[in-house]
Amino acid sequence: MAKTRVETDLLGPRPIPADALIGIHTLRATENFDVSGIRLQDFPEFVQSLGMVKQAAATTNLELGLLSPSVAQAIERASSRLIVGEILSPHFPVDMMQGGAGTSTNMNVNEVVANLALQDLGRQPGSYDAVNPNDHVNLSQSTNDVYPTAIRLTVLREGEKLTSALSALAASFRCKGETFSDILKVGRTQLQDAVPMFLGQEFEAFAETLEEDVSQFLSAAELMREVNLGGTAIGTGVNAPAEFSVVACAHLSRISSVTLRPARNLVEATSDTGAFVSISGALKRISVKLSKICNDLRLLSSGPRAGLGEIRLPAMQAGSSIMPGKVNPVIPEMLNQIGFQVIGNDLTVTLAASAGQLQLNAMEPVIVLNILQSMRLLTRGMDALRIRCIEGIEADAERCRSLHDSSLVHAAALNPLVGYAKAASLARTALAERMSLREVVGRDSGLSAAQIDTIFGEPRRH
Repeated sequence: MAKTRVETDLLGPRPIPADALIGIHTLRATENFDVSGIRLQDFPEFVQSLGMVKQAAATTNLELGLLSPSVAQAIERASSRLIVGEILSPHFPVDMMQGGAGTSTNMNVNEVVANLALQDLGRQPGSYDAVNPNDHVNLSQSTNDVYPTAIRLTVLREGEKLTSALSALAASFRCKGETFSDILKVGRTQLQDAVPMFLGQEFEAFAETLEEDVSQFLSAAELMREVNLGGTAIGTGVNAPAEFSVVACAHLSRISSVTLRPARNLVEATSDTGAFVSISGALKRISVKLSKICNDLRLLSSGPRAGLGEIRLPAMQAGSSIMPGKVNPVIPEMLNQIGFQVIGNDLTVTLAASAGQLQLNAMEPVIVLNILQSMRLLTRGMDALRIRCIEGIEADAERCRSLHDSSLVHAAALNPLVGYAKAASLARTALAERMSLREVVGRDSGLSAAQIDTIFGEPRRH
């Protein structure tokens, strides 16, 4: 039979595999919260941030004389193994969806770090008299300051990847805008022919709207730099030295290479989740824009013969199990669905943020799950859209010109010369007689050839 060790908590003793890095708190959590199937180990970036917090706390406790050098250094080395990703599955099995405001996650990390430190010191896992998950690894801390600090740190670290993907996608649209700058086409409102434009202008607009969201996200992310580490249970700093917050934040900034600062009011920072609402809102804004752009790409590429067909998306896979030769816009469709998921995640974050009571919001686990999932989906999705779709888009210039020439889009330019009513009449005549608008204007408007040339000239480029 496999060897076991016995650990005891306030509910009683439980056997645990002798060499397991987890302890009794993690064991009970895996039993209690086996619900979503999404584990802490599925978000290695979050585990890394938690490791950084534990390392910063150990260094601070050593500096303040609260831990012996041997124990503090063992905890620092153990935390480093989390930070570099050496220790992950199956040692972080707790469900991301959990009660207790993140206590199960914090204790999972405390137990793994403690047992790694014990091994480093030549002791057996579970020998908590030497390194204890609570008394040593969690010293001067609480779940209520560790957990939200790690969330904020993870958002800031992963935010660099997201904004990089967003900027690269915008640049790809900008490049296509330059390539398509001389292709005349129909501009549309309410899916109806409106006025002339260049295809390049359409893609430049896609680039511009996404570039706006880089600054919007970074602005929201600034709120994440203020952390409540050192506030412990409710922000009063019980069981932590007064200087712990400042010193620990300095060490955490150094370890993570991310600038963090102690919150001005640790009580407020422990209970408030407004920053999470802001960052989730920024992610929703990006998703709304991306979904609209993908809808446009699908419309512009519809056909290829019975739709608009103004652009051709890269063919990525066969589109039908029954219709030979059909190719679907699968990458934009994927992005649409990512957008829907992120928008739904934002609602979850909003509701969870509103559900806190008094000095703590116990719903932070579902907040972090949804924010990190949204960031991961958007980052990966934008990269896929850029590489597998945007970079390979081709324009059908002949199709754009044909639709433009047979449309009524120059009718608006007649208004200053003949008035709205006369322009509408000319457009109706062209439509009814299946003539080009230019032919009808030349026949019925009384305008000079020079005036007609001006009306039917190229649109403005700005």
